[in-house]
Amino acid sequence: MEVLQLLRLLLTTAMLGLSQTVNPFAAQQTPPDPCYDENGAPRRCIPEFVNAAFGKEVQASSTCGKPPTRHCNASDPRRAHPPAYLTDLNTASNMTCWRSETLHHSPQNVTLTLSLGKKFEVVYVSLQFCSPRPESTAILKSMDYGKTWVPYQYYSSQCRKIYGKPSKATVTKQNEQEALCTDGLTDLYPLTGGLIAFSTLDGRPSAQDFDSSPVLQDWVTATDIRVVFSRPHLFRDLGGRDAGEEEGGTGSTPYYYAVGELQVGGRCKCNGHAARCVKDKEQKLVCDCKHNTEGPECDRCKPFHYDRPWQRASAREANECLACNCNLHARRCRFNMELYKLSGRKSGGVCLNCRHNTAGRHCHYCKEGFYRDLSKSITDRKACKACDCHPVGAAGKTCNQTTGQCPCKDGVTGLTCNRCAKGYQQSRSPVAPCIKIPAINPTSLVTSTEAPADCDSYCKPAKGNYKINMKKYCKKDYVVQVNILEMETVANWAKFTINILSVYKCRDERVKRGDNFLWIHLKDLSCKCPKIQISKKYLVMGISENSTDRPGLMADKNSLVIQWRDAWTRRLRKLQRREKKGKCVKP
Repeated sequence: MEVLQLLRLLLTTAMLGLSQTVNPFAAQQTPPDPCYDENGAPRRCIPEFVNAAFGKEVQASSTCGKPPTRHCNASDPRRAHPPAYLTDLNTASNMTCWRSETLHHSPQNVTLTLSLGKKFEVVYVSLQFCSPRPESTAILKSMDYGKTWVPYQYYSSQCRKIYGKPSKATVTKQNEQEALCTDGLTDLYPLTGGLIAFSTLDGRPSAQDFDSSPVLQDWVTATDIRVVFSRPHLFRDLGGRDAGEEEGGTGSTPYYYAVGELQVGGRCKCNGHAARCVKDKEQKLVCDCKHNTEGPECDRCKPFHYDRPWQRASAREANECLACNCNLHARRCRFNMELYKLSGRKSGGVCLNCRHNTAGRHCHYCKEGFYRDLSKSITDRKACKACDCHPVGAAGKTCNQTTGQCPCKDGVTGLTCNRCAKGYQQSRSPVAPCIKIPAINPTSLVTSTEAPADCDSYCKPAKGNYKINMKKYCKKDYVVQVNILEMETVANWAKFTINILSVYKCRDERVKRGDNFLWIHLKDLSCKCPKIQISKKYLVMGISENSTDRPGLMADKNSLVIQWRDAWTRRLRKLQRREKKGKCVKP
């Protein structure tokens, strides 16, 4: 009952919020843009509090029904217990439960791993059991998408023996990121069900001043959560039988873990610079950043907004990123801490690549060799008069006093920037007068998931044509097993370097085992008829074409090119013997 009350308290606190100075996860009212006040001034904003586990996939090291048993069968919904039941919609009247395989030897570890998809600031982790609570449980977190793990909390009646931790310990400001071990949640009752609820900030001294504690901000941050059940409860029912005896039916004392719901309560981590998280073009969860910030967690300043260092927003200060002052002559800048300190922590931006023949930290004076046109403002594009550089090819109108070399735009070369560099061609754009000559990437034709719109009708004769029979064998000029080594393009053809591993049929005596070539027209390859990948083995059945320009084998949309299976060797040898006996009908 105490655990249930704790969870309700966590939910109530997280959803309703305490004062912003006390609770770092406090909810806010929703104005037209929560990241700015009614006067347009920036202020801290945070995404809504959610169950970050809901609908997410859970990886379980053991699941009942894999392999199927009498009590667990994935094909029978009434006996299926998949990990998806951990994060689906559960109600008191419809509690679906994941269940591990039956464990015949105790202790035995079973692991649940949940990926949140991005960094979250986690308030609590809770587990609603359908079986007795495990005797020992560990909750861990990862901040690098599962590459490394650190403990969050331990539960056990034998803390020191199982986890090497005392059962009673106090967190101080010197060890605020230390995982504790608790024995208060390991009683045997109720025999089924029960709850484990872990609060990340409960008992942490700096929780009252979360904004000023980078240690706790790091402590609540997680991309993945892992739960490890180490020891099930070993108990006997009132009839004197071992738990699980009825389940196993053999008296071998089997056990299992079962969980109806895994919840991870928290907020999408946006460092106070976003009020919501959205999916990007790759369907990854990212923050909808404001205050001139960017990144998955709004964890850096947008380009050209480096006049002061990035900082997390607090209840007292939004800490928005500020644009550099470059007098409209630069699009890029960097931050310099020394200049920032010298300015009294007001400005540290240094402009890069000043245009319009300007120079200096703020692009506020002309380059050497140029003079200032006092009739124009320093922000004017023509504030500095230029050297004799090409008006289109040069990035500015200044030249080197020693060599006379003008600063050229990308892809432009020559002393006065008057011609395109090698690998570039002239364009009609004055902004980019020379554009890179596009190069065909042969590998993209092989691995591309997109194909021309007319491919369905073009490839229709070959679709589903994967059966190997005597009729097809006889119609083909060659039947070989090959290993695809590499590829290059020659005109409109893809030229694959192959290694012929076995020759089952070939009317061209020059085709033997060893290195050779396989030619496929780029139209066929882009439509994936045939579909082929580098470094894989294939069975190729096709028609020979005698061409001096393309020595080797040829395949097209009517050829049979399918990934090799060792089981085909025996069948192909049989077809080969039947051909020698004159069984082939001439096409």
